[in-house]
Amino acid sequence: QVQLVESGGDLVQPGGSLRLSCAASGNIRGITAMGWYRQAPGKQRELVARISSGDSTSYVDSVKGRFTISRTSANHALYLQMNSLKPEDTAVYYCNANSLARTYWGQGTQVTVSS
Repeated sequence: QVQLVESGGDLVQPGGSLRLSCAASGNIRGITAMGWYRQAPGKQRELVARISSGDSTSYVDSVKGRFTISRTSANHALYLQMNSLKPEDTAVYYCNANSLARTYWGQGTQVTVSS
């Protein structure tokens, strides 16, 4: 089992920055890829950024150049640095971790971008 706890969500003005954190505990040695998803009201959950077991990263087009995903070498934590935030980035952001057998989710953290 793996437990994921997100933090860092907040209300921020357009153009501002936030750093989301996800603390991982439990059987973290089995984790391979990790990622951040988001879900806005009335929309499906979407993959925002992903980092592979080899630390290759990928992003949805709408956040490329603005968001950066990173993690600690021992999978203890996952981060999402979000710059130049836009109102359309408003959503609940979820941490995701994958092992060979299962997919794990955190409870989510709210990000609201508004003036």
